[in-house]
Amino acid sequence: MTILVAYASANGSTRSIAGRIGAVLAERGLRADVRPMAEVEDAGAYDAFVLGSAIHDRAWLPEALDFLAREGDTLARRPVWLFSVGMPAALRGPWQHFGAKEEGLLRDDLRTRVDAVDHRLFSGVFLREHTSLVGHLLFRALGCRYGDYRDWAGIDTWASTITARPAPSGRLRPRPRAGHPSPVKDGRPARPLSPR
Repeated sequence: MTILVAYASANGSTRSIAGRIGAVLAERGLRADVRPMAEVEDAGAYDAFVLGSAIHDRAWLPEALDFLAREGDTLARRPVWLFSVGMPAALRGPWQHFGAKEEGLLRDDLRTRVDAVDHRLFSGVFLREHTSLVGHLLFRALGCRYGDYRDWAGIDTWASTITARPAPSGRLRPRPRAGHPSPVKDGRPARPLSPR
C-alpha cells in the first residue's frame, strides 16, 4: 500500500511537517510518497492520502484547494487525512481561543470539499520575513511572538494513527483502533471530525 503525503507550503513549515509524517509512516512499514500537490500527476496510483496546506487568511492555499477539486472523485473512493499549518501556538492572552475557532472554521470548510477521516491543525514556523509591515505590526500588537512552534511529538502521535487497509469490496477504509468502532459506516465517517 502506498500513501501519498502531499502538501502546499508557503515558507517551508508545511513541507517539513509532511516530511515528518512520511517518515513516521515509513517507520511503521508503510510506503509513503511525500511531494508537493502541484507535482502529483496520477493521484489514482495511491491507496490513501494525507494532505496538508499552509493557512493564509483562514483558508488552505489555492493550489491545495485546486488539488481537492481536481482529484475529488479519487479522494471520495479512498481514505483521506488532512492537516493544516497555521500559528495557533503563537497566539497569546485573550487571543489564544482563536486557534480553536480557526480549526473549527477550517474543518467545516474542508468537510464540504472532501470526506476525511480526521483533520488536525498544527503550528509552524513564523518569522518576521514571512509577513508584511502591516502584518508585523498587527502580529506584535496582538502580543504574539515569532518562532518555531512545530510540536514534533504531537505530529508523530497524530501520524501514528494513520493507517488503511483494503476492504473486502476493494475500497480502502480506515483501520479502527483497538477498542474503537470503525470510523466508516456505509462509506461515510460514523462520527464528525473533531479537534484533538
